[in-house]
Parts: sequence; structure tokens; C-alpha cells
Amino acid sequence: MTPTLLSSLTTSAVGGPAGKFVEARTEAEIIDAVRSADAAGEQVLIISGGSNLLVSDDGFPGTVIRIASEGFTVNAEDSCGGVSVVVQAGHNWDKLVEHAVRHAWSGIEALSGIPGSTGATPVQNVGAYGSEVSQTIAAVRTWDRERNAVQTFTNSELKFGYRDSILKQATVNGSPRYVVLTVEFQLPLGRMSAPIRYAELARALNVEVGKRAYANDVRREVLRLRASKGMVWDSSDRDTYSTGSFFTNPIVSAEVADKLPETAPRYPAGQDGLVKLSAAWLIDQAGFGKGFGLDQDGVAGGRASLSTKHTLAITNRGSASAADMVAVAREVRAGVERQFGISLHPEPLLIGLGL
Repeated sequence: MTPTLLSSLTTSAVGGPAGKFVEARTEAEIIDAVRSADAAGEQVLIISGGSNLLVSDDGFPGTVIRIASEGFTVNAEDSCGGVSVVVQAGHNWDKLVEHAVRHAWSGIEALSGIPGSTGATPVQNVGAYGSEVSQTIAAVRTWDRERNAVQTFTNSELKFGYRDSILKQATVNGSPRYVVLTVEFQLPLGRMSAPIRYAELARALNVEVGKRAYANDVRREVLRLRASKGMVWDSSDRDTYSTGSFFTNPIVSAEVADKLPETAPRYPAGQDGLVKLSAAWLIDQAGFGKGFGLDQDGVAGGRASLSTKHTLAITNRGSASAADMVAVAREVRAGVERQFGISLHPEPLLIGLGL
């Protein structure tokens, strides 16, 4: 039997063969697949949309379980409490956002266009344009592999942080202790969006930061902005063959931030005395512009490069290996550290790879 290549399951289109591949379409199938692999002592890699994984060219020697459960259930809907919707882990995230906007469920419209599955969103506390899923998640139902039992986490128990959660903290090399089964969202009812918190989006909508706009207008502008940066999947656009943002925005002390030029973007980090910086700005100012790496004499022979639309994405130009993608990442990270003394950290899970 021909092994399943992980390059066929990831948005970066790189990655070697899976030792064993299982597709799980229901909650029962997910639990059964995980329990069977654990009972056999096999390594487990969970995958769904494949947008936040970079897998070694050697592949993954254990069992790869693709979460393919779909659909959602509306548990309650009223003008006071809003709508409570329980979503299967494998359900396409952007299809959920589109449905929410069309049905006047407010709160996740600024997260339009993000690739991947709903079950992955709480793990990373996925966010964009001033919005994070932690703002609307009520609970996450999981399979706890250590206890061999279902475990439900409320929002506060998930310990959400910037691109972080207890689910991520309990994941080692792509193998989670807690396998997400369903995610419950609590969304206000209304045609208006959540307050716009991101200046670029506010300008696009012609509103002040902190004000609201029609949710369908927010979705339209977010999709436009993301597409302009190569951050909406398009099979005909090589700039979208990536893991999305490769590095997280560094969170540093005010003392470190003060050493940067005044033009360096700074954002509140949500913690006293800490400042969030722009990884894209640091990369660009360290000399790595859009398209860095396209030169055939470069670190990856032109097979992998920074996106020609945005410096934060590392892209497969058509024949890249995982090693090529990592070579670009290493060069960029080392350059930023040399220039600014700040170490960038990868956002996607690196499986069988290291920087």
C-alpha cells in the first residue's frame, strides 16, 4: 500500500510519509483511533486542516490521525444570551465564520479567512486583526489520553494566552494529551461586529478603533486584507503555500522595546511591563524583504522563500522540501537576532524538525 504523504495534507505542501494513516469522521472514530494507537504504543500526530504544521521530509513514523468530523449544533439562541453553538473539531473554520456572519451571530467576523479546522483554534488561541477565539469560546470538550476519559474545559480552565492555551502546553511534538472533540462558542446576536480593535482594519472600514461595523463588512475587508498578504489559501498562488505566519510576535520587556527605533510598532501585551512587537517589522528591518530566498543562489536555491506579499510567511515555491523551508526560517531568525538581539519563535508545530 502506498503510504500517505503529509505533503498532501498540509497547506505548505511539504512533509514525508505517515507510518500509518487514519481518517476519523466522528467523535467515536476519533476516540477509537487515538485509543488504538496508544494501546499499541505508537506515536500519534493529530492533523486536520494542516495549516499549522511543518513536517520533516522523513515523515512521521507513528500514526497520523486526520480529524474529519464536521457539523455543528445550536444549543440555544435568544436575544439575551446570544447563540450557543457546539462545533465538531474537524469543521472548516472559515465556513463556520461565514455561517455566523450570514445568520447574525457576532464576534468571530474578524477571524475570517483563517485556514484550518475549528478544533485547532483553541489550541493556539487563534487570532487576527485584534480578535482571538478566547473571546468567544465557552468550553472545549476533549479526549484526555492520560486519563482515558472525556474532559471538558471551561474558558477560564483553558488558560488562554497569546497563541497559547493549556491544550498547547500539553502537546509534545504534535502529540497532544488532550485531543479536541468539540468547541462551544457563545456569540451575541446582531448584525454589528465586535468592537474593532485593529487600526489597519478600522481604517479599511472607515471607523474609529473601538467602534463597531456591520459584521458582513468586517468579513469582506478582512478577506481582502488577508488575500493581499497571501494569507487566504489559493491553489494558483504560491504565496499561500505556507503555514501562515511562521513566527509569533515577540513579547519583550519595555526596556528591550525602548532600544528599538521609534518607528518600530509596539502593542500592549496584556501583561504589566511587557510589550508586543511586530515580527514582520523586525524581519523586514533586519534586511529580509518580501520574496527573500527567491534567488536561486540563496539558502534554499529559490525553492522556498519569504512570501512576495508579506515577510511573515515562508512559502513553498513549487518544489521545496521541509529542509528548504527551515533553512529560510533559520536565516531569518539568525538575522533578526544579530540586528536586534531578539529571538523569534515559530508559530507552527515543527514535527521532526528544529530551528
